Amino acid sequence: MRSTSQGVRVTLKLATSLDGRIATASGESRWITGEVARLEGHRLRAAHDAILVGVETVLADDPELTVRLPGRAVDQPLRVVLDSRLRTPATARIARGGASLILTVAEPAPIGTAVVERVSSEHDRPSVAACLSALQRRGVASVLVEGGGQVAASFLRAGTVDRLDWFRAPILLGGEGRACVAGLALAKLADAPTFRRVSVAPVGDDLWERYERIG
Repeated sequence: MRSTSQGVRVTLKLATSLDGRIATASGESRWITGEVARLEGHRLRAAHDAILVGVETVLADDPELTVRLPGRAVDQPLRVVLDSRLRTPATARIARGGASLILTVAEPAPIGTAVVERVSSEHDRPSVAACLSALQRRGVASVLVEGGGQVAASFLRAGTVDRLDWFRAPILLGGEGRACVAGLALAKLADAPTFRRVSVAPVGDDLWERYERIG
């Protein structure tokens, strides 16, 4: 694992039900957490140089990935999408206006106003190490990873997540719901990524837990 004092600092943000689901079986995900938790999420965005999601999040939610804080102007973070096969539509909000970067393993092609960069692959997906190197070359010192489950799992498997910010809503979605972290393919319990909880606080009706990586 890399040192947290070097490279790009990675925060994984999760907004889930009590049972760790980010969407229903049909994919409905807006809004699991409440307004107060979402405001704290925007403050988290403002504290990072970049916001990163996978293409499945773009296709499902068409997020802007901007910081919106009442009465406060902020420098907008770089918006980053991991898109193995360049499925991001040119009409997506991520590809229009503002600084955005699409990292892919395919041959680069124009997508709206976004910069498209090819990086090395791992299991036919953008390598986490290559993605972080691409961000570091652009002066990014911190990135907020917002999902989905496959992207969260890839950063956890790579051992690059320094901090977890976990917002839990007081609802249950059941086993049919979509997990916040996809399969980690752990052979034994000792291989599991380990974190220490550093704080917990209510935010409206939700709970905000913060964790730091051990080791």
